[in-house]
Amino acid sequence: MSIKLKDMSLDLKRIKDWGLGLEQPMIISGPCSAETEEQVLTTARDVAKDKRVNVLRAGIWKPRTRPGSFEGIGEIGLEWLNKAKAETGLLTATEVATGAHVEACLKAGIDILWVGARTTVNPFSVQEVADALQGVDIPVMVKNPINPDLGLWQGGLERINKAGITRLAAIHRGFSTYEKTPFRNLPMWDMAIEMMRKFPDLDIVNDPSHIAGNRDLLPYVCQKALDLNMEGLMIESHMAPSVAWSDAAQQVTPAGLSQLLDGLTFRQETSEAADTNKLDSLRKEIDDLDDEIFQKISSRMKVADQIGEYKRDNSVTILQVDRWEEIVNKRIALGVAMGLDADFVKHYLKLIHKESIRRQNVIMNDGQPELVGK
Repeated sequence: MSIKLKDMSLDLKRIKDWGLGLEQPMIISGPCSAETEEQVLTTARDVAKDKRVNVLRAGIWKPRTRPGSFEGIGEIGLEWLNKAKAETGLLTATEVATGAHVEACLKAGIDILWVGARTTVNPFSVQEVADALQGVDIPVMVKNPINPDLGLWQGGLERINKAGITRLAAIHRGFSTYEKTPFRNLPMWDMAIEMMRKFPDLDIVNDPSHIAGNRDLLPYVCQKALDLNMEGLMIESHMAPSVAWSDAAQQVTPAGLSQLLDGLTFRQETSEAADTNKLDSLRKEIDDLDDEIFQKISSRMKVADQIGEYKRDNSVTILQVDRWEEIVNKRIALGVAMGLDADFVKHYLKLIHKESIRRQNVIMNDGQPELVGK
């Protein structure tokens, strides 16, 4: 017997109504991991110099992919966060993965909690956190699961909300993939957009650090998130990123954080331009889809290059007419079934095929560029 679940409505308060005086967009920053008291306090002091930063973050417990990595300093780090708050006035936030973590944070007076991606992926773990939050009024944010499963993300939010947490938001941190891409975790912006569509009152904070995986991509990811009207950014910063105990490549210095924020365009919605906002939203959705299309085309070309190397090494001709005819017929049928024009699909395939042949020809001729007649 199958049971079809209905979407639950979430009883939510927007970030601006959390009673913490948070500006929008909310800027959260601080080290990936709390390492030493000096590191936490020094980073906090420097981050606090930029008044756009609202919240100090630091990982106390670190659920790592493999054993042997630094797994967090433990509860003593909560004391360091409190010292930093007392000195700088910044609110504090950290990740929780168990009921014991929640209890320790509540006892220490941490201001905001978040559930990490490796916890969201496991409903049993999320429920343990939710049970520990019963009868408590504290802001909680839920990261998307590592894998692109909208149901798990939604389920995590529903479990926390059902425990009585209404000061609730989501964190978009990207999704793991086996593919080699410029990103540490694929943004898959459409997943965040779908969450916005399903839950219009749900604020989503973007975590560009875990999406990018390196400092160079942070401006692009941050601006994209802001343009999609996300309500905040969680950017990892460290007083000396090069010697960080975890995720060194994606952390910026506090000065680098200020530079990054200076370079962003913060846009505001206006009721007078409702029609324009709708058009802008649709155009942004097109931009996001275009980004995905080009990522997929790039991946396809890399596979075509590998085929070219195989053909070169095994003395196989570039063109196999029968294989090409099979591709064209199958893809046109698929495209038409999906509502696309047959001529458009055929023209698109010809362009893709032409570029694949060009690249394979270069590979098979020891890198010599193909001569193109004018």
